[in-house]
Amino acid sequence: MVVRENYENKLQELKDKIIEMNRLTVSSFEKAFTAFKTQDIELALKVIEEDTAIDNLEAEINQFVVWLMVKEQPVARDLRGIIGALKISSDIERIADFAVNIAKSTIKIGNPQSLLSMTNIEQMKELSIMMLQKAVQAFLDENMVLAKEVAGLDDQVDEYYGETYKRITSYLSEHPEETNQLVQLLFINRYLERTADHITNIAESAAYLIKGRIYDLNP
Repeated sequence: MVVRENYENKLQELKDKIIEMNRLTVSSFEKAFTAFKTQDIELALKVIEEDTAIDNLEAEINQFVVWLMVKEQPVARDLRGIIGALKISSDIERIADFAVNIAKSTIKIGNPQSLLSMTNIEQMKELSIMMLQKAVQAFLDENMVLAKEVAGLDDQVDEYYGETYKRITSYLSEHPEETNQLVQLLFINRYLERTADHITNIAESAAYLIKGRIYDLNP
């Protein structure tokens, strides 16, 4: 019983690292978007600088998972949970990279306010953060309902992405003098669409833990 209790403590430690990595990533996204909207270059640079902490946490999780697998030799559900944590940490790290990419676009774009209103970028960002919280919670609580909700939200992000792409490219053909800003907006639109895809991967990892088989939540 003591051995199992110690093992459960280790699994909780792994979950805590995922929670912290997710918290830092959400914070990075919020800062990146604030920097983008307000043209706060110092804040954008801070997002880029702070990404190291997220990278370090992913490395910690990788090492911790290897240690757990060698020491505990988990099977069945425990093994699925540990592998799921490994995959999720990789997806969260990629999501944090997209926040960095938005920060880099912020530095290049100049004042985006006059063009931002034609896009769905703000809605996509809000949906992405909601999706990320739901996906990670689905894994932590083994909640299939939340995992499926993420897939539905991803469809919304895809719709917003398509609408924004069409609006920007149409406007670009008529206003080539604003090419720099418009191209950066296209990049950000793409970063958010890819962010949602990685979040859906997290939901699929949660589904695998819960059901023991691979789900394609976004066919």
